[in-house]
Amino acid sequence: MAAGEPDDQSVDRKFTAERVFDLEYANDPQISPDGRTIVYARTHMDKLTDRMSADIWSIDTRSGAHRPLIDGEGSIASPRWSPSGDRLLYLGAKDGKPELRVLYMDSGESFSLAQFEEAPSAPKWSPDGQSIAFSMFTPAEGPSFAKPPKQPEGAEWSKPVRVFDDLTFRFDGAGYLREGATHVYVISAEGGTPRQITHGETDFNSPAWLGNDTLLVVGNDVPNADLDPVESEIYAVSLDDLSMTALTSRDGPDTAPAASADGRRIAFLGYDDEVKSYQQTDLYVMNADGSNVANLTADYDRSIGSFKWSGSSLLAQAEVDGDIEILEVPANGNVSTLITGVGGTSIGRPYAAGSFSAARNGAVAYTAGSPDRPAEVGLYQPSLIPGLNGNRQGRVMTSLNDDLLPYLDMAKIEEIKVKSSYDEREIEAWIALPHGFKADGSYPLLLEIHGGPFAMYGPYFAAEIQRYAAEGYVVVYVNPRGSTGYGEEFAQLIDLAYPGEDYDDLMSVVDAVIDKNYVDPDRLFVTGGSGGGVLTAWIVGKTNRFAAAVTVKPVINWFTMALAGDIAAYVRRHWIRADPWDDPEAYWRLSPISLVGNVETPTMVMVGEEDWRTPTWESEQFYTALKMRKIDTALVRVPGSPHYIASRPSRLIAKTDNIMGWFEKYDPANDEEEEAADANEEEEGGEN
Repeated sequence: MAAGEPDDQSVDRKFTAERVFDLEYANDPQISPDGRTIVYARTHMDKLTDRMSADIWSIDTRSGAHRPLIDGEGSIASPRWSPSGDRLLYLGAKDGKPELRVLYMDSGESFSLAQFEEAPSAPKWSPDGQSIAFSMFTPAEGPSFAKPPKQPEGAEWSKPVRVFDDLTFRFDGAGYLREGATHVYVISAEGGTPRQITHGETDFNSPAWLGNDTLLVVGNDVPNADLDPVESEIYAVSLDDLSMTALTSRDGPDTAPAASADGRRIAFLGYDDEVKSYQQTDLYVMNADGSNVANLTADYDRSIGSFKWSGSSLLAQAEVDGDIEILEVPANGNVSTLITGVGGTSIGRPYAAGSFSAARNGAVAYTAGSPDRPAEVGLYQPSLIPGLNGNRQGRVMTSLNDDLLPYLDMAKIEEIKVKSSYDEREIEAWIALPHGFKADGSYPLLLEIHGGPFAMYGPYFAAEIQRYAAEGYVVVYVNPRGSTGYGEEFAQLIDLAYPGEDYDDLMSVVDAVIDKNYVDPDRLFVTGGSGGGVLTAWIVGKTNRFAAAVTVKPVINWFTMALAGDIAAYVRRHWIRADPWDDPEAYWRLSPISLVGNVETPTMVMVGEEDWRTPTWESEQFYTALKMRKIDTALVRVPGSPHYIASRPSRLIAKTDNIMGWFEKYDPANDEEEEAADANEEEEGGEN
C-alpha cells in the first residue's frame, strides 16, 4: 500500500457519496386519536428511481412494536386517521395516476376513493368520519385570440401557441402553469364522485371542517390577487347551498384554519401586513362566526409554523434559537415549551424542518431531530413515562439508521456563538469536525450559507455537511442576521438591506474558527444556495480571502428577479418596495452584479435548468461577467432540476462532488504538495 493511501477499512467507514441511498428518516408522524398507534412515512432515497420514496409504518406506543403497514404502492404521503381511528386516509399513486385511498385498520384492506386525473392534496376527515375534503387543481379554458386552421390528417405541425394573461404564469417545480385554479372538493368516505365546493378563477385551498356541514377554506377572492401575493382570507362555505362567507377581512394573510372539537372556535395563523420582507406569524382564535379575534402569541417573540388543538388549548410548533419546539398555548396566551429537539427531515442541508401530531389524551408524536442522525419518531406521553417530568424530549421510538451510522466515521457537531464585528450582536453557528480532527490549524474551512434568507439552520444531521466533513473539511454553518428563530427584530435587520451586514456576521464566525486554530487561513472556501448563493456572490465581491467559491442558484440582479422570477410580485412589493423603472438604484445597490468588478476569487456558478425561483439567467449573468473579466469560473447546469437541486439523490451527489472538485482545484495545499514533490525530485536528482 502506497504511503498516504487509505486502507480498505477506513474506506468502508467513510461517508461516501453513495451512502445517501442508505439513509432513512421518519416523516409526518400521525398519532391515533386514542394515542395507541403512530403511523409515519418511512422515507428513503430509491437508487433505481433516483427519487425520494416512502412507505407507511406503524408503532404501538405501549409495546414499541414497529411494523410495515403500507408498502409496494410507490411513494405514500399524508396518512391521516379517521376521527374514530378505525381507518387511515393517505395519498398515493398507481400506474402514474394519483390516488386518494382509505385503509381499514381491522382488515388491512384499502381502496381508492375515486379516479383522479389531477392530484388531490391536504385531505381532511369530517368530524363524523363520513366525508373527506381535499384540494385539487381544476383545469379551465385559457385565453385565445385566434382560431388556428384545421391540421390536415397525417401532418406534423408545430405545437399550438400558448397564451398567458396572468401575472404569475410559471412557478418553480411546476414550470409553465396551465390555465385553471386550485379548488376544494368533498367526497364520501366510501368513495364515489367528488363534489366541487369552490368555483371561479381564485385559488382556494387548506380545507378544514366546521361541523359536518360547513367547510373553512383559504383564498383571496378579489380582482388582480397576484399583485398582493401574501394576502388571504378565511371563508366559511355551506355544503347545503355553497354560499361563502368571509370570516376575516384584515390586510394580511389569514391561513391554516382549524375548528375546536366543539365547533365554537376557530384557530388560524396570520399577521397584519406591514409590507416588509419578513414578519412573524402569530396564532389567533376567533368565534365560529369570525367575531372576537384574539392573538394568543402577541407577547411571544417567535414565529408559529403549525398548530393542533389539544382540548381547550393549542399545541404549536416554532423555531427557537436553532431548535424547533412544541409549545403549549392556552386561551390566556401564556406560552410554555412542551417539547424540544424536533426536526431532522431536511436531509440535504441542516435546515430546521419537522412536524408533530397530537392525540386526545395529550400524547404527541413528532420528528425527533439530532446532530448525528436523521429524523426518528419521538413520543411525548408524560402520563405513561415514569419520571418524565422536566424531560422535554420525550422518548425516541425508532432507530432507522442503527444498521449504518454506528459503523461509519461521522463528523461531530460543535456549537459556537460569536459577536458580530458589525454591531456586537450574538451570532450562532455550528462546526462539523472531520473524524479524527485535531486543532492543529491545518484543515480547510468550508463556509456553507443557508438560503431563504428567512430560514434557520440548526444542529441537525445533514448529508451535504457530512459529505464535506468526510473529505476533510471543517464545515461551518451560520445563522446570520435575517435568520428566523431569533425574534422578529433580528430577522428584520436585513429588511431593505440584504445582502449587507450578513457579510460581517459570516466573516466574524470565520475569524473565530481561525482563532480556535481549527483551520488554515489560506485554505478558506465558501458556498451557499439560493439566499446563500446571493451571499456567496456578495462575499467574493467584498473580499478575496477565500481560495475558491461556489455560488448555487443565486439572485444576481434584482431587476430581472423582480420582473421574471416566479415570486416577482413579492420581490417588488415586499422586498425592494419600489418599481425598478422608478427607482433603479434601490435594485442596483443590493445586486451582487454591482460588485462583480471586484471579484478575484475563482468562482463556480451552479443552477437547475428548470429553476424558476432564481432562474438560470441569474447565474448566467454572473458567469458571463466573470468570463469577460478573465476570472476563473465554470457554469454547472443541472438538467431537469427546479430550485431544490437536492430533491433527487443523484443531484445531491452531483452538487456536493462538483463543489468539492472545484475547491480541490484551487486548494493552496495542493500547490505546496506539488512544490514539495518537485523539490524532492530535484534533491534526488542531485544525489544521483
